[in-house]
Amino acid sequence: MAAPSPARAAARPLDMAVVGGGWAGLAAAVEAVSRGHRVTLFEMAPRLGGRARALPDGVLDNGQHILIGAYRQTLALMRRVGIEPEQVLLRLPLSLVTPDGRGLRMPPGPPLATFGWAVLRRPGWSAGDRLRLLGAALRWAAMRFRCPDDWSVARLCQTLPPRVRAELIDPLCVAALNTPAAQASAAVFLRVLRDALFGGAGAADLLLPRRPLSELLPEPAGAWLRRQGATLRTATRVQALVPAGNAWEVDGERFDAVVLAASAAEAARLAQPLAPAWAAQAAALRYEPIVTVYVDSPGSRLALPMVQLHESERAPAQFVFDHGPLSGTPGCFAAVISGAAPWTARGLQATGEAVQVQLQEAFPAGTWQQPPQVRRVVAERRATFACTPALQRPPAQIAPGLRAAGDYVQGPYPATLEGAVRAGVAAAQALDVGADGRP
Repeated sequence: MAAPSPARAAARPLDMAVVGGGWAGLAAAVEAVSRGHRVTLFEMAPRLGGRARALPDGVLDNGQHILIGAYRQTLALMRRVGIEPEQVLLRLPLSLVTPDGRGLRMPPGPPLATFGWAVLRRPGWSAGDRLRLLGAALRWAAMRFRCPDDWSVARLCQTLPPRVRAELIDPLCVAALNTPAAQASAAVFLRVLRDALFGGAGAADLLLPRRPLSELLPEPAGAWLRRQGATLRTATRVQALVPAGNAWEVDGERFDAVVLAASAAEAARLAQPLAPAWAAQAAALRYEPIVTVYVDSPGSRLALPMVQLHESERAPAQFVFDHGPLSGTPGCFAAVISGAAPWTARGLQATGEAVQVQLQEAFPAGTWQQPPQVRRVVAERRATFACTPALQRPPAQIAPGLRAAGDYVQGPYPATLEGAVRAGVAAAQALDVGADGRP
């Protein structure tokens, strides 16, 4: 087993359990092993990856995901386990372009400057529309991208022209927070904008997966952990966590510390006998679904790998992805519906049929060589917590030696891969000897 970096080595190796094998749990396990701890990871599903994994066929994912250049800890974790992001992710400057070719196109360069350039050249908007958006962006920057916790994105942007809100703010908000602008937290939305616009060159870039999600992190991380001597127990649902002096028992097996990286609902079940208040807070989170409709149209291709769509009561999807240039599967397309509760209520068949019609009507004649046919509709009904104003998220620390990790714990980000990874890394670091309240 390779020795951990001396800069990361713990004062004394711990026997550490990680409960949950999604991206947060994998990040915690990799960080703990890198610090010299002995890790046993428990995952209730047969495969690692949580809500960001490939389906059993190994071809399609359980939902179309997007990363951005500001996801620095996620990219660093991929590199640590042997994956070069440049080989598995297609990096593109941020482009929000509709089927008619209109939209925001940011050129390469410092994001704040290129955002201004893109707004001033955005076709279809009046000079007043452009100037009011730039004025709002400057005000947000002057506010250091902060606002009262109880503000919604709709309130933050209420002075913007309706067209700007409908064509830029609303799609950005639902894509980033998976919560409609009227109900979404403006404070979290501004934090995402801050990191994208002030994160340096490339921070606002889109990073689109070119391989199934399981190959981006879950499978390489699992293989890396096994090579380092970690124990991985998949298809194993933990039944109980029991304090044992300064240690913990996980289904009767003793560990010095535990990272609880399961879903919020599963973490609440396990924590309820130990920390009822924490468990109640985790259990109280509400959720927003995401639906991905995969369609086939052999011989067809889009002008861009990702195209923004106009959402309406009849047209559910906000974006469609062309898997020809992405995954090398020409003729396969993924239409994504964020904040999809109204559509899951109508049923997946109706949703798929609505997307089918939407795609045919949205694009110019000749785009589709054959009418799009629904291949599969994938619904992640508890995809993310509803990122609402003044939301009280549970803290990371549950008890001495027991720490939660997940995209739902207290933090500045919405439910994203980066939020999950950051929480996992922080949990493993906090559980080193002398941290997290343990003697």
